[in-house]
Parts: sequence; structure tokens; C-alpha cells
Amino acid sequence: MNDVAARVEALQTGDGHRFELIARIPASPRRALLWLPAMGVPAKHYLPFADALAARGVAVFLHEWRGIGSSSLRAGRDRDWGYRQLLCEDIAASQAAMRVQCRDLSRIIGGHSLGGQLACCRLALDPDAADALWLVASGAPYWRAFPPPQRWLLPPLYRFLDWLAQARGVLPGRRLRFAGNEARGVIRDWSRSGLSGRYRAAGVDADLELGMSRVEVPVRAAWLDGDWLGPESSLRFLLGKLASTRVDVVRITPAVLGAAADHFTWMRHPGAIADWLLSHPGPAD
Repeated sequence: MNDVAARVEALQTGDGHRFELIARIPASPRRALLWLPAMGVPAKHYLPFADALAARGVAVFLHEWRGIGSSSLRAGRDRDWGYRQLLCEDIAASQAAMRVQCRDLSRIIGGHSLGGQLACCRLALDPDAADALWLVASGAPYWRAFPPPQRWLLPPLYRFLDWLAQARGVLPGRRLRFAGNEARGVIRDWSRSGLSGRYRAAGVDADLELGMSRVEVPVRAAWLDGDWLGPESSLRFLLGKLASTRVDVVRITPAVLGAAADHFTWMRHPGAIADWLLSHPGPAD
């Protein structure tokens, strides 16, 4: 790993939010990836994934969610935000920083779980955000896109978590062992997509669904065999919103991964997924 530069860049958005963008940049990168974490997961937890890709020639930039990890903010009754700030302030700032450092490289945007969903939403708002889309253990939360018994359990769960977040001013995710302590606006936007199957961001006038229907970048998506939080049906529903015709989807089993193939374990054993993501030439290769 001596030929990979480890960098941390301090960023600040137009509304004053400060956070760190973690980067792993090989000496001669072939392309650059902006990676969006799962809900409540700090960016540093994806360092094994970033290292694996950097060792294979990809410059990786790990985005940090507002309210998590290095973020200067914490959600509370007196401090709230939703998808609008995540999409239009924070991800945009990380995109701009990556573009400066990797000006001549083809750009990929991707993510895990919620990160994959918001990568799609970012492309809906900014079709030039990336030349390709990578998803791992991601999919829409729409309840009808899940098999039983999750299908029947999800609607009351979404309503309860939204009610709890609004009542308390913040979702106490750490206590619930679900995500982090999340802003009620994020939970409101997320739960609405889970109940309706449609993406909206409060305060954003653009039609995200229409925007996604115009996204045509090539897609690589991996789903984990034992991932009940992101089953293949959920991923297919999300991919069905895109206009992309070059879509590669793979099932990752424990035998392939060398570990439990679930929603989070792959983050500690990313080699096989990194190999698959790079098994076809990229847009600029």
C-alpha cells in the first residue's frame, strides 16, 4: 500500500456544515469513486473497501453523512435536516472536492444501502455527477419490494420510526440498534419512500422519480445472499427506476465472499466485491 496516498480533506458546505472526506488515492489511478455509506455508518468503516479498490487502481473518496462521524453537527430537537441537505449540500461538496483532485479521471458514484439510494437520487438531480453507478447491498426500502414476512412488517415499522423521530425530535438509532441518531427530517423522507415506493426530498422542487428515469449511466450492483435488509427484489425495484440499459447484477454468496454474506460483514471482507466491480472495463478504460 506504499503507492497509495491516504488523505483527509476538511470540507464545509454553504450552510456551514463541516465534515471530513477520506480519500485513498493510488499513484496512477484509472478512475475515481465517491462512496456513500449506509444510514448511520461512519465513513471510516469503509476503509477496508477503499483500500481494496485503491490497491486495484481506483481513487476512492469516502463521504461522511451529516450528523455522523466527523460531521460537525448532531441531530436534535433544535437541529434538523433531510434528504435536501444531504443531496444538495453535502454530497455536492464531496463531488466538487473529488473533481478537483481527480480532474481527468472518469467518475463513479456509488453506495451501500441508503448510500446507494441517494447516489441514484444525486444522479437524478445532476446527470453529470458520474459516468457510472456502483451499488453494494443496496435497494429501495419500498415495502412491496420485499418478500414475506418483511413485507408485512415494514409499513408499521416505518410509521413507528417516523412517529418516534418526530415525537422525540431525533430518532434514537443507537439505542434502537438501527442506524445512528438520525435527524427527523431524514427519517421522514426515508419512511415516505418506504411506504410509497417513490423518492421525494422535502424542500427540493425537482422530481427525483423523473430524474432517475433519465439516468443512463452503466450500473454494477451486488446483492448479498443473506441480506434481508437489501434482498434482490429491493435492488431490482431500485434499478427499475433508472433508464440504464448496461446493468450488471451479481449475487454474492458466503463461498464467494469468504464470510457471512449479509448487509454489513462484506465491509470487512471486501476483496471479492472489489474484484467483481472491476471485472469489466470502466467508461474511460
